[in-house]
Amino acid sequence: MATERTICTGRRKVASSRVWLVPGTGKMTVNGRDVADYFHRETLIKQAKAPLFTVEAADKFDVFATVRGGGESGQAGAIRHGLARALTLENPEWRTPIKRAGFLTRDARMKERKKYGRPAARKRFQYSKR
Repeated sequence: MATERTICTGRRKVASSRVWLVPGTGKMTVNGRDVADYFHRETLIKQAKAPLFTVEAADKFDVFATVRGGGESGQAGAIRHGLARALTLENPEWRTPIKRAGFLTRDARMKERKKYGRPAARKRFQYSKR
C-alpha cells in the first residue's frame, strides 16, 4: 500500500471529478461537504462509495473529492470512476474485482443532441392525418 495519498480523475456524462485517497477511517467528503449532505439520495451515496465496498476497504481510507459539471447522477458516477482508479493504484490486487464490477470502464453514454425539424433528439411533432 502507498504511504501517502493517491490522486485520480473520473468522468461520467459531463461531470468530471478529482479524487484523493488517503489512509484513514472511512470519511468521505465531496466539494468540502460530507457525502450525505452533498448527495440527497441514498442511491447516489451508495453509487459513489461502491468501489470501496467491492474491495472491503470502506473503513481503511478517507476520500476527498472535487467534482464539477453535470447533475447529481453524473457527479456520483464520476466520483465512482475516480475512486475505482485510485484504489487500483493503491493496491494492484484490487484491480480484478473492481474491473469485474465494471467501475474502471468509462461510461461513454452522453446526451443525444437535438436534431433540427424535431422538438427533441428523437421526439417528433404531432402528426395530423387530415
